[in-house]
Amino acid sequence: MKNNMKIQLGQNGPFVSRLGLGCMRMSSIWGGPVPDETESIATIREALDHGINFLNTGDFYGAGHNEMLIGKAIKGRRDDAFISVKFGAVFHNGQWLGMDLRPMSIKNFINYSLTRLGIETIDLYQPSRMDNSVPVEDIIGTVADLITEGKVRHIGVSEISADQLRKANSTHPISALEIGYSLADRQIENEILPAARELGIAVVAFANTAEGLLTGDMKAPLPENDYRNHFSRFQGENLINNLEKVDVLKALAYQKGCTPTQLAIAWVKEQGDYIMPLVSMSRRSRLPENMAAMDIAFTPEEMNILNTTFAPGAINGGTYLER
Repeated sequence: MKNNMKIQLGQNGPFVSRLGLGCMRMSSIWGGPVPDETESIATIREALDHGINFLNTGDFYGAGHNEMLIGKAIKGRRDDAFISVKFGAVFHNGQWLGMDLRPMSIKNFINYSLTRLGIETIDLYQPSRMDNSVPVEDIIGTVADLITEGKVRHIGVSEISADQLRKANSTHPISALEIGYSLADRQIENEILPAARELGIAVVAFANTAEGLLTGDMKAPLPENDYRNHFSRFQGENLINNLEKVDVLKALAYQKGCTPTQLAIAWVKEQGDYIMPLVSMSRRSRLPENMAAMDIAFTPEEMNILNTTFAPGAINGGTYLER
């Protein structure tokens, strides 16, 4: 990845690395095992060494463990990192209970996050989702107050509709929208992407490989204990049909001398200079492949093959992104 590859967050916002590091998998998620913390910290530091400064977390990842991990990794290197934190999701014993976006709760969440991260200001602070129980204006207005207090620098949003995005931006300029986007999940192209582009809001795109579907490593059927069995696209004939489309991606990757994962990330990057692929990693060994994906270019013919094979709606079944 070229060191000068940057993306601007918002019309007048900061420039950060075009590739973002998702830190979620560095913590125990939904009750799973905790990855090697020493390796996770080394991965963050090596990413920073390579100029990947956008670190994405949530205060509920590992019940705060993820923020504490990042705090250890950036100690003495605060200026090298741009930290994005999601808030609002409530969990108990690994089970999601719902959202709490009350202004009083937001003011509580921010102080715990700052303490766990060991910093004075969070660079990008965003509700992890809207639940309609609190007006968008009240949520964004509360975070805007935190900017005035010096606890937040920029406001982001995550997994919201185009109408909510416009409403949020009219309350306070929004710098970034975090949302799922991949060859297999193109629903946001109808309304959300055009709205973000019109408003000058950067898009932080996660799930670039669609929960592993686009890596080229998946085989049908999945093991019985695989969590992806809960989603219809990974079940029965759906999965078989979907993997036939992935074979096209694998063939193109072979021709270009790269991996299907790299092509999936590169495709997201090519959808606009305001779009950042956010890639989850917990091991240093994943960095070279993911960074190299940012240097991949496509001919018009190659892009046509991908866009035809993975046209909107071409993948059978749904995922958690469609809730």
